[in-house]
Amino acid sequence: MSRGASWRWVAALPLIAAGRFVSPAGAQQVADSAFSVPFIAPAYPGGAGPVVLLDEAHANFHTLDGRYFVFGKVLRQDGYQVRPSRVPLSAAALAGARVLVIANALHPSNTGKWELPTLSAFAAAEITAVRAWVEAGGSLLLIADHMPFPGAASALAAAFGVHMRNGFAFDSSRTISRFSFTRASGRLAAHPVTDGRDATERVDSVVAFTGQAFHVDAPARALMTLDRGTIVLEPHVAWQFDEKTPTVPGAGLLQGAVLTYGKGRVAIFGEAAMFSAQLGGARRLPMGMNDPAAPQNPQFLLNVMHWLSGLLPAGR
Repeated sequence: MSRGASWRWVAALPLIAAGRFVSPAGAQQVADSAFSVPFIAPAYPGGAGPVVLLDEAHANFHTLDGRYFVFGKVLRQDGYQVRPSRVPLSAAALAGARVLVIANALHPSNTGKWELPTLSAFAAAEITAVRAWVEAGGSLLLIADHMPFPGAASALAAAFGVHMRNGFAFDSSRTISRFSFTRASGRLAAHPVTDGRDATERVDSVVAFTGQAFHVDAPARALMTLDRGTIVLEPHVAWQFDEKTPTVPGAGLLQGAVLTYGKGRVAIFGEAAMFSAQLGGARRLPMGMNDPAAPQNPQFLLNVMHWLSGLLPAGR
């Protein structure tokens, strides 16, 4: 995931210049609106599936008419009723919804100002309302990409025992921020989310693009685990790294996890582009579910939603 109109993701970022690590400038990312997923049998009859709310009330970087256009399109293809939510989170706002999706929320003070401090995007009353709603049987998909988004989502995540690092995940060379999680490597866990409903829905590989890292309290279940040699850079200003940038080891930290909470379910991801389909830069390079190197990302999204809406068992 990259920054607004003046930053974009490329295969090897950041660049090294005079000992300073900076993200290259580029054209704005736009939704690849032509991308679609071939469906043999949608999970629900068209427009008759569970209601999915995508939060758009918290200066969200991803919205249904923007970077998550294809996210909504794929879910609608699968029969879900996908709607934007543009009011503060409350019991009334969540009534009737089966799944709440929050992707890259921000506090207003950080809109266009990606630097510390990053304040919570959510008021205490909103966090209480979401937690009570999940405990009563709702399902939450919480997505927070690299800094400043983890800082904005940390208080909400912590309410479910998820502890986010407000930084950027890279390999130890600080040049690679694209990660492939596979069953063969042990970094993609076997779980109902990856197994799907049958062999045709099994997922063996998921690709993520930069993002952050987090750890979870038991009994949450890790899905996507970062490997040895991974680090998390925690700069004062997004994308500005140098030799003094605080760094923590990333090995064993997560970019994906699931948990049950009361009667409800929660899925947490530390990267947002993996569930999008975007075109970036002057060359309009694919990034997300449309990337040829990420052919199973669309099925992974569908499996996550099937788990959250109860089509898949909770798992251990």
